Amino acid sequence: MSIGSSYLKLRGEIPDYVKMVLAAKTRSADEIKEAILAGADIIGENYVQEAERVYSELGALAEKVKWHFIGTLQKNKINKALKIFDCFETVDSTELARALNDRAGKAGKIVSVFVEINIGSEITKSGVKPEYEAVEELVKDISGLSRLRLEGLMTMGPRTGSPDDLRGYFRKTKEIFGMLKRLNLPNVDLKYISMGMSNSYKVAIEEGSNMVRLGTAVFGRRSCDLTG
Repeated sequence: MSIGSSYLKLRGEIPDYVKMVLAAKTRSADEIKEAILAGADIIGENYVQEAERVYSELGALAEKVKWHFIGTLQKNKINKALKIFDCFETVDSTELARALNDRAGKAGKIVSVFVEINIGSEITKSGVKPEYEAVEELVKDISGLSRLRLEGLMTMGPRTGSPDDLRGYFRKTKEIFGMLKRLNLPNVDLKYISMGMSNSYKVAIEEGSNMVRLGTAVFGRRSCDLTG
């Protein structure tokens, strides 16, 4: 099935209220172009350098979609990232939030951010501890930064053989989201829960996700993943 057909099939199956972020890591500009022409409106990238290359190669088409940063953001790449990305889904510390706020101010921009929660407490993954108090502290810090607009939470969940094993992690993220919404803080308008990927988006949506990050489900397996 072509990339465009895969996108349209998924868009028809996934509820309209759920945003689809296409995880485009290692994908070529031609692959991303096919998805955009089929109707994709949010592209997610993990690396600033990759995003710069693809954005340039797409030309005017790049400006017709939103760009979400979904990888680990290095502070020395913020200036370049601000030229491309509309939303940063992986803010996980006050230090990073302040750096992003300062650079956004110098660039004359206001940017959307999500707080990333390490919901499985995995040492190999970024994100805030999955404790409400820790998340609330970061949210309050971000609330005081004039160039950031906190619009969501993001989580990955641990790798597991069965998507059902993630249900409890997704449910906990939704609970934290609900508690945070009741704070009514300035510069905070929580609208999105970004959780669920190609193997787990169905369970994530059942547990409250309204933004999913899909790579393989749309683009197929990466060439580096194929064997034999």
